[in-house]
Amino acid sequence: MKIGDRVAVSQSVFVYHHPQNRQKPFDLKGFEGEIVNIIEKPVSANLPVFVQFDKKFKAHFQETELEVIA
Repeated sequence: MKIGDRVAVSQSVFVYHHPQNRQKPFDLKGFEGEIVNIIEKPVSANLPVFVQFDKKFKAHFQETELEVIA
């Protein structure tokens, strides 16, 4: 995986910051987006892959939660 790759969420991942579903659990399984950053320094990032789904929504993931789309 690298910056610029199109990816899909391959597992159930619940977030509470989705723009249309604030403060409610929202499952991202099946959503597609683009990797905009990968945190490589071992700071405190436990979800190093940063994916942008649309202009208003981005989220962090582990590599195992995503699959690259050809």
